[in-house]
Amino acid sequence: MNYQMYKAEQLEELKRLFTQTFSDSEGVDEGKVLGELVESLVATTPKTDIRVFVAMDGNKMAGAILFTHLTFESDKTAFLLAPVAVLTEYQGKGVGQALIKHGLEAMRAEGVSLAFTYGDPQYYTRVGFERITEEQFKAPQKLSYPHGWLAQSLTEEPLTAIAGGSECVEGFNKPELW
Repeated sequence: MNYQMYKAEQLEELKRLFTQTFSDSEGVDEGKVLGELVESLVATTPKTDIRVFVAMDGNKMAGAILFTHLTFESDKTAFLLAPVAVLTEYQGKGVGQALIKHGLEAMRAEGVSLAFTYGDPQYYTRVGFERITEEQFKAPQKLSYPHGWLAQSLTEEPLTAIAGGSECVEGFNKPELW
């Protein structure tokens, strides 16, 4: 498996990956929503505010993750890891975890100090994320699943609460996604 930065010419394959993965696990409607979300995020988010990493098995995209800028009132450099997709036939083989670790290391190398995600705590704690509360780190929108709000320090410093609100990129600034 080769872990690398996404290339613009892979957009259709990226959209298909998210559509297929979420169609398999959550149903066709959810697959379509996630495929369109990813396409929109890539197309509308300024390049400075988005990073996309892919897992390639030869010429086949087996998985992908997106990181988008998350701004806190304190001007902390943070990125939100979401969404994540690994094709069904590659799930359970460590592809997703290796891809996330690759992405986190790349973000760390860029000087990003914090990574956040919103998802399954059992999965994300395996790659170093910790459960947090909105009292510690305010989410950009009201959380429908507060137990899924997680963060990770990408420096030697432990997680420390940040006062004030946060803002996500436009593509994620929709209550129904939270």
